[in-house]
Formats: sequence, C-alpha cells, structure tokens
Amino acid sequence: MVRNGGDKKRILIIEDEPDIVRGLTDALQFEGFDVQAAGSGGEGVDKARDWRPDCVLLDLMLPDENGYQVCASLRQDDPVVPIIMLTAKAQEIDKVRGFEVGADDYMTKPFSVAELIARIKAIFRRQARLASHDDTFEVGGWTIDARKHVMQRGRSVQRLTFYELELLKLLRERADEAVSRDEILDRIWGVEPTANNRTVDNFVVKLRRKLEEDQKNPRHILTVYGFGYKLVP
Repeated sequence: MVRNGGDKKRILIIEDEPDIVRGLTDALQFEGFDVQAAGSGGEGVDKARDWRPDCVLLDLMLPDENGYQVCASLRQDDPVVPIIMLTAKAQEIDKVRGFEVGADDYMTKPFSVAELIARIKAIFRRQARLASHDDTFEVGGWTIDARKHVMQRGRSVQRLTFYELELLKLLRERADEAVSRDEILDRIWGVEPTANNRTVDNFVVKLRRKLEEDQKNPRHILTVYGFGYKLVP
C-alpha cells in the first residue's frame, strides 16, 4: 500500500450533508490537511481507491449504502487506514456493529470539531512514531510486524487495523501487568473515560478473535474484572 508521500496528510470525508462537508473541509484545511469529499458511499470507495487518504471520516447514513457497508468495502481495500464514523446514532449496538466492520473510532453528531481534529492529529502522531521503528514482537506463537500491520503464525496471516495494533502494542509494553480501561482510552484514543464507553472492550474482542485459539477461554489477553486487561505473551 503506497501512501501519500507529500507533507500534507490526506483526509477523505464521505458525507452527504453539504453543510457538514463545508464546515469540516474548512476546519481541516485551516489545520493544514489536504481534504476531499464524497457525497455517497460508492463515490467514497472509488475516491479512496484512487486517492489513498491517510484518514477517512465516514457518515453512517448515506443515500446509496449505509456506512457499515462502505466501511467494510474500505477495509477490504485498505486494512490500515484509520476510519472514524460520524453518525447521529448513539446506541451501543450501533457502535459495536461499526467496530465489527472495521471502524476505528466513533463520534456522535453533534460533535465537537475541535475534538475530532484532536483525535485525527493524535492518530498521525502515533503513525509517525510507528513508522520510525522496525518493530516486531511475538504473542502466543504469532509474530507481529508492526510496520506492515500483520501477524503471522506458520501459513496463517491476520491483518491488524490501526487501533488493534496500538492496543496490542500497549498491552505488550506492559506485559503481565494489568492496564486499566481508563489508561487505554487516554493513551490510544485520547478521550476521557465514561461509564458507557465500551470501545476498549470491543477492540479486545476483535483482537481475541484473531489471536486466541479459544476466544471464550483466552490465554493471552486476560480480563482483569472491574479494571482492565493484561497481556500474557
């Protein structure tokens, strides 16, 4: 996957509400980002294939396809690019479904543009740190290549999304030590913890599906009840 080699990071907005597109475009361009927009899911997928954005802002309610379908298509083409869903839906089941099809983050309308930009910048800072290190490590017989976002064991290969890899790296840095959900949210997503935020738990489920032989009885990513998680390599 060849990314944009220029100085400006590329952000693709897939959103059918013109006022939101204009507002986001103005704010993001003011921050120095290169921005393009698509008003439908099909146009967004095509534009992502041609333009290779560094981040995608994806509305859930689109005129042709819903955001879940678009997210799945984007993720098939690019397993790494961060995808942030923008939606008026706030139910937990909607967020879980978004994470299941490959979304990395979720902001409910109306949202703070300043907070959205802060999250995008945090993503790019972490990507820059990751790109500067040739980082490989092992967990449960899998060899994780952090630069390629893949994990391999024998002939089996699993791709890792941006946040899946970041979560696994954080737990690995603190191997055999319990890490709280609050700390994980702060360090990886850069957001304040709330009582109903299940982002960390949802991504742990996704990682266990790829990493563990028995998801119901995990051996490597363990739950510390009422606190968080710990990794046993």
